[in-house]
Amino acid sequence: MNAEMIAALREIENERNISFESLLEALEAALISAYKRNFGGEANAIVTIDRQTGDYQVYHRRNVVSNGEVTDPKLEIAKGEAGSRYEPGDFFDEVVTPRDFGRIAAQTAKQVIVQRIREAERDTVYNTYSAKLHDIVLGTVQRYEQRNMYVLLDDRKTEALLPFSEQVPRENYRINDRIRAYVLDVRKTNKGPLVVLSRAAEGLVQRLIEFQVPEIQDDIVEIMAIAREPGARTKVAVTSKRPEIDAVGACLGPKSSRVANVSDELRGEKIDVIRWAADLPTFVANALAPAKVLGVELYEEEGVALVIVPDHQLSLAIGREGQNVRLAARLTGWRMDITSDSEAAEARERYAAEREARAAQPGIEEAEPEVEVEEVLAEGEEGEEPAIDQDELLRRLEEFKREMFTSE
Repeated sequence: MNAEMIAALREIENERNISFESLLEALEAALISAYKRNFGGEANAIVTIDRQTGDYQVYHRRNVVSNGEVTDPKLEIAKGEAGSRYEPGDFFDEVVTPRDFGRIAAQTAKQVIVQRIREAERDTVYNTYSAKLHDIVLGTVQRYEQRNMYVLLDDRKTEALLPFSEQVPRENYRINDRIRAYVLDVRKTNKGPLVVLSRAAEGLVQRLIEFQVPEIQDDIVEIMAIAREPGARTKVAVTSKRPEIDAVGACLGPKSSRVANVSDELRGEKIDVIRWAADLPTFVANALAPAKVLGVELYEEEGVALVIVPDHQLSLAIGREGQNVRLAARLTGWRMDITSDSEAAEARERYAAEREARAAQPGIEEAEPEVEVEEVLAEGEEGEEPAIDQDELLRRLEEFKREMFTSE
């Protein structure tokens, strides 16, 4: 260790942004371990490195105690032996640097510096992508392992994971294809930071729309909710903070070019932009677009919105395989019961009957005998078999409950 080593550490500090002092402290700790490992060092061995010259020394440190009070010579030294300039409670450091310790010190220094650089690079990667959490990154498809995709990000150093569960079934990427993905998570692992990506997250759609719509970047238009079935369809609810700005029109763009760009990035996934409304029935009606809604009735106890649509638009409101109503329900947070205009009266009567049945149930519940099956079976004299076996008794109890709770 010499001045050249100090200069090298200073250079590493500037280039790698690693603290010079932290490097030296790590090096001192590593030299202590090396000394104890190779020379069976003392219990209180310490190493100091001169911050200017790079010279190092190994010391055996002991506590100074009053004469006659030494209990462990490896840890304590009497004041008389230490010298008059020492007082009880001081440290007495004795140089014990081995003659051939230089080779070990140089080897240890190299290992410590390499390790610190590696740790610093890992911290840099973690901090960089933690700052990009819930944002979009670009990369190149590198390989597949057990259907999981590994992507080399554009910094050319970091390999990210796109799990199979976060891939879109209809999207197919080949090796060396460019890919844009959403940073779902950043984790610290024994092998370094792990960046987890997603192509299926709703956040990907949100970020893509934000990039396309200046009004969102300027905080004029706001995305209020998103519901997505990856690869098929997404519903986005937006609102404007300024009455003169049309939120839906801003997101669609001239000739729907903005939303078309988002759809292209998602390999043709359909994007429905709807107008958010504070009035829940209005929001529910908007969420079922493109179907026309005649009315919305909320049944809060059931958590259901009864939606009435024209007879000829019932299938449109429900959507193919229920997709439209399913996305609308996720967007609004309400279960939806879609009914045609001709069947609306029957649906209302059904909900009214259900409410009446619930209102009548509390009194019946009080009359229900609170008898456990095990208690019934236990009746009778010890050692006697019950007259009715357990399965038969359970069946009869279930029949009794059905008769008691029938709504008719």
